[in-house]
Amino acid sequence: MQRDNQPWQAMPPPRLQWSDAGVPGSSEFGDIYFSRDDGLAESRYVFLEGNGLPQRWANHPHDEFVIGETGFGTGLNFLLTWQAWAALPQPRPRLHYVSVEQFPLRRADLERALAAWPALATFAAELVDQYPPPIPGCHRLLLAGGAITLDLWWAEAEDALADLDDHGRRWVDAWYLDGFAPARNAAMWTDSLLGRIGALSRAGATVATFTAAGAVRRALQAAGFSMRKGPGFGRKRERLLGTHAGTVPVEGATADTTPPASRPLPAGTPWDIPARSTPAPRSALVIGAGLAGCATAAALARRGLQVSLLEAGALADAASGNAQGVLYTRLSRRHSALSDFALLSFAHASRGYRAMLASGQIRAGVDGDLCGCFHQHRDTEELAVLAERLADIPELASVLDPETANARLGITQTRAGYWFPDSGWLSPPALCRAWSAAAGITLSDHCGALQLRREGESWQALNASGEVVAQADCAVIACGTASGGIAGLDWLPLQPIRGQTTHLPAGRPFNQLRAALCHEGYIAPAPGEHCIGATFNLGEDTSLQRPEDHRYNLDKLAAAVPDWANALATCEPDSLDGRVGFRCTTPDYLPLAGPVPDTPALLEAFAGLRQNARKAIASPGHYMPGLYLNTGHGSRGLSSAPLCAELIASQACSEAPPLPRYLARALAPARFLIRDLGRKRR
Repeated sequence: MQRDNQPWQAMPPPRLQWSDAGVPGSSEFGDIYFSRDDGLAESRYVFLEGNGLPQRWANHPHDEFVIGETGFGTGLNFLLTWQAWAALPQPRPRLHYVSVEQFPLRRADLERALAAWPALATFAAELVDQYPPPIPGCHRLLLAGGAITLDLWWAEAEDALADLDDHGRRWVDAWYLDGFAPARNAAMWTDSLLGRIGALSRAGATVATFTAAGAVRRALQAAGFSMRKGPGFGRKRERLLGTHAGTVPVEGATADTTPPASRPLPAGTPWDIPARSTPAPRSALVIGAGLAGCATAAALARRGLQVSLLEAGALADAASGNAQGVLYTRLSRRHSALSDFALLSFAHASRGYRAMLASGQIRAGVDGDLCGCFHQHRDTEELAVLAERLADIPELASVLDPETANARLGITQTRAGYWFPDSGWLSPPALCRAWSAAAGITLSDHCGALQLRREGESWQALNASGEVVAQADCAVIACGTASGGIAGLDWLPLQPIRGQTTHLPAGRPFNQLRAALCHEGYIAPAPGEHCIGATFNLGEDTSLQRPEDHRYNLDKLAAAVPDWANALATCEPDSLDGRVGFRCTTPDYLPLAGPVPDTPALLEAFAGLRQNARKAIASPGHYMPGLYLNTGHGSRGLSSAPLCAELIASQACSEAPPLPRYLARALAPARFLIRDLGRKRR
């Protein structure tokens, strides 16, 4: 799915035709999204009953039941599945629903289509509220309090399933094949795509579809399914049902009992594919209680793990301790790993914070406010290009002239730029408190410097006296610049960058601000003092506040908002308070999120890259069992930490990933070892 250097644009919408009865149809494919007679009954009959649901959930051998779907459409199949799952008593498996869609409905059309089903209104409202913009890639939605994971892949079905198949894992328990009819949309029913469905299926996985086409039946048989015909719905005479060949997994088995090394490896040099799988963990320890560590602890706890969250000092006391931070992303005319991850992680974080504000986990107006954010921008050519491309995705961003921006901000400034309606400000310490308070997490602070060691099948955290502080099946290192001092990770190219913020007194003129403003620094509305900043001091290590840095922050804000220049000039830097923190960044500005490599084994396996950096080496990667890293978020941790946490939790628990493989590779800590080999530095 890699799109490096291709022009960036939103996924195209479907060309819809609405019947008098309110049934949406596709003018492009000449087919309808659901039955005109009884769409609910048809979907239940074809897909839920066809896959033996909900009966199969009662005796499912895993903690998670995974459904794959080709063609999300209006989301009707998903909502009916959610409704059936919600009606089951506990205990029940967590539901993970993976759906692909090349032409995602826009939010207004989704609402209009789902309005036809009052019985699903409660579920539909939550889906619509969390529904992602048409940004290409995978969007992970956490619904029903995090018990349901919905992965929406806005991509061509062939590309998305090939990407998932490249991991060499079998994840899916049941399939809904619901693309438009084969005669009208042949791309959804190719032999190649149906072969991917077989490759992604666990033993005993089922498949159900409305079509009875012989070509589809034969392709699914070739993909490993035992196929049969069943009675169709309504006027349709027949449908297809199938079960994947093989032994049904036994209770207590891992998510995929097939060793990755025994399956064909993806093309190229698959250093990111682990050579062996590890059993699903029941416990975890996380070192570092800042944004990255607390988000990771919460992601693991949502999966039922008992998590020990360990912090050398106090909760959110290091780089995550600033009173305010702005939810930030970046736009680009062209795709790259950096810009693609920035957009997907921003959208994921915004959804999560909106849910936390709505539930009261964090207090609206006190701990954060998604009031929107305006980014000043100087490049008029880029603004012109992206204004056109953003016209189809206004829920992500739009280009505003100074006058329109000022109306949103409530102040007068002089530049054009980007408006992000789903952005705003958050209190990092409040987020850390909320995440760390989740059920299943035990916080231990003031532990001092910690080390890790592998003892049998477990990881142990040791304090400076060598005492075991915590022990668990897996471990995550998330302690910023201190991460390089743990578990032999001194090779990590981490860069500490000093940043000093400045606190501005409440009152006029700053309290006129109605939304966040990013310039060469930032400022946001605040219930009390405003937190502005921040300096960017590479290579400096003093933790003391400096008046000259306060003056720097004041001058940058005065340049951005000239109307405030006089008020800012009266602020005495010597009398202002603020805070000093040290961002942890990487040379490529992407976080480090993923499994920790077994450095000697990885370097040996890919030693051939020293002679030819482009050489294809058909070998899997070598990693420390159950050990992961989440750090290097720089100044964008509010945006990037939650999705990185989901990535690591998915990897630890052998779940389908929340990101395309090229982005998971771009975040993997081992990338720097692989690059060093190609540059003859190792």
